[in-house]
Amino acid sequence: MTALSAWWARLPRDTRDSLFLLGVIAAIIAPHADHLPWWSTALTTVVLGWRAALAVRQRPLPSRWWLLVIVALYTGLTWLTLRTVIGREAGITLLVMLMALKTLELRARRDAFVVFFLGFFLVLTQFLYSQSLLTAVWSLVSLWGLLAAVVLAQMPSTELQGVPSIGIAARRAAGTTALGLPVMVLLFVLFPRIAPLWGVPTEAIGKTGLSNQLEFGAMNEIANDDSIAMRLKFDGPPPPPDQRYFRGPVLTRFDGKTWRAPDARSSQSWLRGRDDLATTGPALRYEMTLEPLRIPVLPLLEMSPGRVGSELALTDLTVVRGPELQWLSPRPITERLRFNTSSYPAWRAGEQRNRVQLAPDLDLPAGTNPRARAWAAELSAQPRFAGLAPGPRAESLAAALLAHVRNEDFTYTLTPGRYGTASPHLIDEFWLDRRLGFCEHFASAFVVLMRAMDVPARIVTGFQGWDAEPQDGYYVVRNANAHAWAEYWVEGKGWLRSDPTAAVAPNRVIQGLALRPEPGVLGQINPTLWRAVRNGWETLNNRWQQLVLNYSRQNQFDLLKKLGFERPDWTALGQALAAVILVLAIAGAGWIRWSSRPHDAWSRQRARILARLDRSGVALPSHESPAAWAHNLRRQLGQKAEPAAQWLEDLERSRYAANAPTPAWAEFRRAARLLDD
Repeated sequence: MTALSAWWARLPRDTRDSLFLLGVIAAIIAPHADHLPWWSTALTTVVLGWRAALAVRQRPLPSRWWLLVIVALYTGLTWLTLRTVIGREAGITLLVMLMALKTLELRARRDAFVVFFLGFFLVLTQFLYSQSLLTAVWSLVSLWGLLAAVVLAQMPSTELQGVPSIGIAARRAAGTTALGLPVMVLLFVLFPRIAPLWGVPTEAIGKTGLSNQLEFGAMNEIANDDSIAMRLKFDGPPPPPDQRYFRGPVLTRFDGKTWRAPDARSSQSWLRGRDDLATTGPALRYEMTLEPLRIPVLPLLEMSPGRVGSELALTDLTVVRGPELQWLSPRPITERLRFNTSSYPAWRAGEQRNRVQLAPDLDLPAGTNPRARAWAAELSAQPRFAGLAPGPRAESLAAALLAHVRNEDFTYTLTPGRYGTASPHLIDEFWLDRRLGFCEHFASAFVVLMRAMDVPARIVTGFQGWDAEPQDGYYVVRNANAHAWAEYWVEGKGWLRSDPTAAVAPNRVIQGLALRPEPGVLGQINPTLWRAVRNGWETLNNRWQQLVLNYSRQNQFDLLKKLGFERPDWTALGQALAAVILVLAIAGAGWIRWSSRPHDAWSRQRARILARLDRSGVALPSHESPAAWAHNLRRQLGQKAEPAAQWLEDLERSRYAANAPTPAWAEFRRAARLLDD
């Protein structure tokens, strides 16, 4: 026995049970730490630590005045932080406070049951933030701990058995949980998916870095986020690497440092026209499972069909085609989406735009990047571009820029350092001096230089590529696959994609490999093992999402059809659910009936004897021995009870005497008939 286990065994029961309950409460509150204000987590930790110290030292609980001070402090800080005491965040913050403070007044059993009730409710609130497999497993473990604490509170201390064991309470709680799991599964399968009960929880996954604006040099932050952004499954073979672009926000306005989306509220926005789409060739059909990226754009493979202004209806969300051919959501996407869609790798857009409509795509802030603009003017004035028509000239200039990137000493790196410290002209510093950067730097410089050469251009952000090996049949796109590329306008052809990153780092685009920082300790020790563990966990999570989180009303109707319902609908679903509840009720009643009866042979025989004597009008104490019953029979009924009394004495001897035969039950029935006369 270790010193810790010996110390634990010497603790009084109240101290030990209190520490166990505090540990369970800490496990319940832990998943909320990422979503609560920092001071709430800190103050809750202090309160729970204070209560643990009081339990170990066996000191009295604090007065109610202390509790009132803490309540006032908690409520005031909640108001100052969230500007409300109503709503999900404020409600959970105050609920955690109540849970912690209630441990400081555990003076009676009813106080403990209030803590248990609050604990069960807090376990449920974990799903308001996440519905992942890890959250489900953690909630199940927390539920087990709470049930063990409830069982422990009901177990008395006795002189023979001493202090009740936490292990015994945990085993009983595990049995209760195991009995409830089948019921939970059945209700999950058949309980109607009725809004707004389904779809309320939202899951805040790490930011992707995609938004309606992009600050020069800011996208390197998302390379550290290796979490999954989306999963795809294609009806046929996947597209080649140069067609693995997912279109997100399109950015045209540049102030010298930050790119922004066009201002739809501008009085001149109607002049911009629309990039109406023309597609050719076969469609590429696929299924997408999109994680909650918290961006107001639905990133689909280029180019998904649909004219500007058309709508695409998903499960609980309708997105609209924007003027730059991106799919705009009325709100940030904060729920997981699963849908089927298609794309056309061969597309053309924006052919009908005129110079007035293209003016915003030529605009550069005055006085910015003078050296880069002079360099662009020198390039465009070269004789090889003289006399070219506008369309071929634009394509030739774009090719010249890509060749310059490819042939000069440019480096694709995640850590280029900060730009703008030595000079306010960021493109000058990148293009002519340091030449270090990642996709955003190259795309920004390309667009600025194309505009300086009088070619309309803009930045497109989104994702490019996916993991080399599929997981469970799905291709995985990660947040680290976020990418920025350029589009420039060519007369007679419209917008053409140009990705200068492919010129300096072909692996990033051709193989779809995201640039990532150095792996952690396990990844450095054994990269293969690290990838296997990560992919295995992500595959398991994907199964959870497909089978559980994406289990919908249509899945329920399909199940009913397999069960024999010709026309599955809400009525059929209600009938199936009612039938299941009825079967569970009958099974529960049968279980209670069976468990109340004696289960060993000797106890069953004693029960039969007492029942038969009771029918004859003889009531005997159930706790006495057969010999005592025989004595009572002779005393109450005299001579006619002699055969029954003799049989009972023979039964007693058969239990304890060596080699004594067991009397036949038929003899007792004949003897008992004499008692009926």
